[in-house]
Amino acid sequence: MSRSNPSKSQGDLDILGSPRALPYSVENPCAACEIREMSICGVLDCEELDALIKILTRQTFETHDPIIDEGESADFVFNVTGGAVKLFKLLPDGRRQITGFLYEGDFLGMAMNDVYSYSAEAVGDVSLCRFNRRKLEGLLDTFPKLERRLLSMASNELAQAQDQMLLLGRKTAQEKLCSFLLSLSRRAETRGYDPSILHLPMSRNDIGDFLGLTTETVSRTFTNLKRDGVIRLLEGGRVQINDIDQLQDMAEGA
Repeated sequence: MSRSNPSKSQGDLDILGSPRALPYSVENPCAACEIREMSICGVLDCEELDALIKILTRQTFETHDPIIDEGESADFVFNVTGGAVKLFKLLPDGRRQITGFLYEGDFLGMAMNDVYSYSAEAVGDVSLCRFNRRKLEGLLDTFPKLERRLLSMASNELAQAQDQMLLLGRKTAQEKLCSFLLSLSRRAETRGYDPSILHLPMSRNDIGDFLGLTTETVSRTFTNLKRDGVIRLLEGGRVQINDIDQLQDMAEGA
């Protein structure tokens, strides 16, 4: 059964439950979207958005809800408008390898074939805009700049995959975790947030599955960074970076 059309589809209802509620309106759900400039629709003007709105369905998901399943028909693509999504693949022996995390503004579901090559699950409350893949592809001929935006996002995704290969293959546990925190800091800065305050909605187990570390090693490394004064652990899954230069040096093995 496809998981891409759950009962939580919102249609023209407001999106609720994400850390950053978005002020959609029934008449034009994209006009007041706070993440529009960082998403695929940021290249479209208001009139062009009308065509996109016609193929848009809004959805919400709760913690651990599946969004897409590896191997199912890739009928839909998604724009993350709130919360965080984890991407993962299941290994033949049942183990899970998390391949990435997506946040507001990121695009989900691009597939080279007719099926999804990975699974995606909600980390906390998540809100998405869902598009029928075939209908969206039909708009690319009408709006070439939309196609260019998607190609740019695909290129960024490839670069992140290459960084992940380096992270898993060549770095120590401390270097891996420091690199992970720096990547979240850069992402926060590009989205206009304070780069020294990070929101980590994922569990230590999820971070371990992403970095190729045990949960115990992740927790111990966090404790060591806190002890050394590099970071401060705050309530609500937040981390404060006290010394970003030192964090950078540690990520590079200096």
